[in-house]
Amino acid sequence: MSRRHRAEKRKTVPDARYNSALVAHLVNVIMKSGKKNLAQTIVYGAFEKVSEKLEKGDPVDLMLGALENARPRLEVKSRRVGGATYQVPIEISFERQESLALRWIVDAAGGRKGIPMKDALAAEIIDAYNNTGSVVKKKEDTHKMAQANRAFAHLRW
Repeated sequence: MSRRHRAEKRKTVPDARYNSALVAHLVNVIMKSGKKNLAQTIVYGAFEKVSEKLEKGDPVDLMLGALENARPRLEVKSRRVGGATYQVPIEISFERQESLALRWIVDAAGGRKGIPMKDALAAEIIDAYNNTGSVVKKKEDTHKMAQANRAFAHLRW
């Protein structure tokens, strides 16, 4: 890894159907081995199911609501001080919050065995939108860990 410059953030090109960078990011998180068409089919199918089930309209807005409930505000990072390793709570940037939430949603959907990925993804988005499910629990666990270790916050760098 180069020490001279920070890597430049590349803009995500918005997806074709919803013209949303968030949907494009979700497609990229789901994509494996460069199979973007398959990832788009999964995401669009899941969005159709979500809008059918919740009957609230625009699936991108529903996804934003789900992300709002799933985004962690704090996380812990290991920091080695004098031979001891401490879990130091830190606030995280908006981009990392969004990336973690999307990754957690996709991982939780992949963990639901026995149903197609688009159905599992739709179920996870609905659970996150309703503030229930494994993704919201993971966020709360992360916050609890940060809260429990706030005594080490002075070790932040």
